[in-house]
Amino acid sequence: MESFQNESGQEDIDDYSPLWKFVTKVEKGVGGGNVTWSCNICTKVCKGSYSRVKAHLLKQKGAGIAGCTAVTMDQMKRMQQLVDDAELRKKNSKPKEVSLSSSSVSSNMASKSSFSGPGPLQNDDPTLTKKRKGQLGPLEKAFNLNARDELHSEIARLFYTGGLSFNIARNPHYVRAFSLATQRTIPGYLPPGYNLLRTSLLQKEKAHIEKLLEPTKTAWKQKGVSICSDGWSDVQRRPLINIIAVCESGPMFFKAINCEGQYKDKIFISKLLINVINEVGHQNVVQVVTDNAPVCKAAGLLVEAKYPHIFWTPCVVHTLNLALKNICAPTDSLQNKEAFDECKWIAEVANDASMIKNFILNHNMRLSMFNDNSNLKILSLADTRFASTIIMLKRFRQIKKCLENMVISERWDVYKEDDVVKARVVKYKILDDQFWEKIDYILAFTSPIYEMLRKADTDQPCLHLVYEWWDEMIEKMRVAISKGAHSEDSKFYEVVHNILVERWNKSNTPLHCLAHSLNPRYYSHEWLQESPNRLPPHRDIEVSRERKKCIERYYSNSSERRSVNEEFASFSAAIDDFSDNDAMRDRGLMSPTKWWVIHGASAPTLQSLALKLLGQPSSSSCCERNWSTYSFIHSLKRNKITPQRAEDLVYVHYNLRLLSRRSPHYNEGESKMWDVGADGFDSMDMEGASILEIANLSLDEPELESVLFTDEGGVGDDTNMDV
Repeated sequence: MESFQNESGQEDIDDYSPLWKFVTKVEKGVGGGNVTWSCNICTKVCKGSYSRVKAHLLKQKGAGIAGCTAVTMDQMKRMQQLVDDAELRKKNSKPKEVSLSSSSVSSNMASKSSFSGPGPLQNDDPTLTKKRKGQLGPLEKAFNLNARDELHSEIARLFYTGGLSFNIARNPHYVRAFSLATQRTIPGYLPPGYNLLRTSLLQKEKAHIEKLLEPTKTAWKQKGVSICSDGWSDVQRRPLINIIAVCESGPMFFKAINCEGQYKDKIFISKLLINVINEVGHQNVVQVVTDNAPVCKAAGLLVEAKYPHIFWTPCVVHTLNLALKNICAPTDSLQNKEAFDECKWIAEVANDASMIKNFILNHNMRLSMFNDNSNLKILSLADTRFASTIIMLKRFRQIKKCLENMVISERWDVYKEDDVVKARVVKYKILDDQFWEKIDYILAFTSPIYEMLRKADTDQPCLHLVYEWWDEMIEKMRVAISKGAHSEDSKFYEVVHNILVERWNKSNTPLHCLAHSLNPRYYSHEWLQESPNRLPPHRDIEVSRERKKCIERYYSNSSERRSVNEEFASFSAAIDDFSDNDAMRDRGLMSPTKWWVIHGASAPTLQSLALKLLGQPSSSSCCERNWSTYSFIHSLKRNKITPQRAEDLVYVHYNLRLLSRRSPHYNEGESKMWDVGADGFDSMDMEGASILEIANLSLDEPELESVLFTDEGGVGDDTNMDV
């Protein structure tokens, strides 16, 4: 960060009072610590001690001094960092209490091994609690250093022998546990054992988390909640169905249902969903989000039949992924003949890239040659991964130069192997300009689809944005295709356009249209002027038709429905209280939720409905991410764990991380984003990936970009005992 131009250059600056250098001392006070000083930034002359200097520069209230009017945010951040560093130096410079090892102390500690009562434990031995004055003696210093080294070694051995990920060292609970042990005297303490961890402590932590999540559950009545569900099989081939409750505050793991021995038809799935809805409270549930499988759709319709106010919503991310598969890997069938003929060249390019990838990865020498030329890894993705083809081609584009350097290197030419013919094909493809031009074209016209998938693949509220995203995505795709080898009048564009429109028609619901209609931004002058084809929702025929269907399901009583429609008319046409200047101006400036809180009181029914719909997600991505959480806990090395205990572990694991992410400390310090990537890959070498690369990773991202993993795979729990 660049240095200030306002430093005074005074030489008598205290190491613990760094902000003195941003003021100039004018006159020393007669007594005490008060000094007359002039601010180097705003030139204001004030009188006071260092605390007032700090309050002035950092604009701290309650100190009896006005904040600096000329200081910028960047300067304040820099000065706050200086203050934090100084406080840390001051804290570390204080003498530490040292407990010398002696027989008398040991016997005293042993005699006091029993204790009771909450809170910090006190030791009666004055030799352990007495404050040392001045610096520690050589003996005490040496003992303290030796003790630290011994503790460090034992902790390191725990990691090495247990095959633990080094990422655990960034876990705040890891740091907090050892800090608690060193700050409190607990004579004879031993950490919890195998049985205690898997039984009573697990149940105690689950109860604790349920208590912490109570405010989130209480908010469901006003803010609404979405039930997200997805099915999969664990390592023992047991079919499981995940249930995640998602609201504006984020996802909450609800339960994982073991469906072993059950026929998972629409009746079975709908009963599971209805049971969960009843537990949550059907009046609180806005929608049920699942994938697009026919059995899920049929189950969703049964839920809608029982609860007309609850909508089945297909996951937008699954819908987009299916659209990409239809485009990038079309099936050769009579019904799909036209699409196959127009899009088969995309599958051919993807197959060539996959062939090159496998040729390199399947032989150590070839992989070694690639690694010598590239800092990035070749991604090997399962076909079930969202946008797997696009992610693979994106990575190929990133490593293009590395691949070219590899096949023109001397090592490639002199390397002898039995598959010479395939090596020539690989070299030809990598050096073929047309191959890379096709990749660039594929990435260009699928980029809008991929970008929308990335935006929708989140637990954040975006139900009200989906309609706009689809329109923008299709338009951007049209522009990208017309700039490439095909025009918008071509058969190829028609096929791709029809695939996207067909997928949208299958996934669009009245709930999307009502949520879209309740977003104030879509009525603002700024948004309407961005494109000449835009219409406010109340003037869009399709949106209006679906909105009416949704309102009819919410309000079966005609008088209630008329009242809501009158409120919507006032809102959409900006009449009555909605014609207020602030309400009109804030439509395009404030977030939709805040706008309704501030300006929606004159339409209480519509306001309540808007606050529920504007806080809902559009995908079941949280369930997808929960697969990795469940697999992490239910690994092959502990595959005898019982389903109920696995569910409790997932409940604790997932919800603890959710609660941690709400803490302000999650985005700062050594434990910043401590849980990123902890499940998907077991060990991450901090020298291989910078902290910024790690921090930019997210559970909400469907790909890992530009990250180096030097520890391939990890080791799980070595126990094979029944849990």
